[in-house]
Amino acid sequence: MEYFVSETSVVRTIWGKADTVLFIFAGAAAEFALNKAVDWLYFTGRLPADPLARLFSTVEYARQIVFAERTGAERAIDTIAAIHGAVEAKRGMAIPAWAYRDVLFLLIDYSIRAFEVLERPLTDPEKEEVFDVFARVGRRMGIPELPATHAAWLPVRQQHLAADLEHSRFTTDLYEQYRKHLGPLRYWLLLHAQCLVVPTLVRDLLHLGRRSWLQPVLPLYRRTQHLALGRRIRTALLPAEYQAKILALDAAPVLPRRG
Repeated sequence: MEYFVSETSVVRTIWGKADTVLFIFAGAAAEFALNKAVDWLYFTGRLPADPLARLFSTVEYARQIVFAERTGAERAIDTIAAIHGAVEAKRGMAIPAWAYRDVLFLLIDYSIRAFEVLERPLTDPEKEEVFDVFARVGRRMGIPELPATHAAWLPVRQQHLAADLEHSRFTTDLYEQYRKHLGPLRYWLLLHAQCLVVPTLVRDLLHLGRRSWLQPVLPLYRRTQHLALGRRIRTALLPAEYQAKILALDAAPVLPRRG
């Protein structure tokens, strides 16, 4: 059986662990709120009504693609493209190509950043693997003007950050919704997780500060995250309606034995 992502790829390691996916989620939540095309997410009404569910669905789709066999992954990508096409038809205008690239780019960037915050620095070949997986997703969706390599992507990513992000009324509204849905403690944790994982420009636009109180506890967390205590702490910090979904991210899909 041929998989969309190699069974030995570091991308499966990154997306097969709940903690890393949660940090990717935190980064995506920050950058979605700043993107100049966030009005598209408001158009359907789903994002302001339940921002956690809407953002988690994006992350969940990405994870399904990472672990799917090639045909299933391509079918999921085609479904994503069709959903966006339906929204475009309903609104009577096209989502800008740069907005599609922005979402793809943040999945690349936060996959790398989240893993490096929680685990270790990735090698250049491993970063290339991450880029290649999501670049193939983008090409399947028909997104134009994608860089050819991770090295070529780096300056383009910086250009997109500088051109496509701003603090708007949508940003303020989304963060109010985050606070409402998470509660004070979880919202505080979200902000500090974002401070650790987002690029400097995003941190500055959101006024997250330069220091996260989570930084000093990360070494202890790394030692306890696989223990029952670490799992219980994480469960207690998650909204009840998302606990099962997020904890299930630790259980990577069972792959058939070769031979």
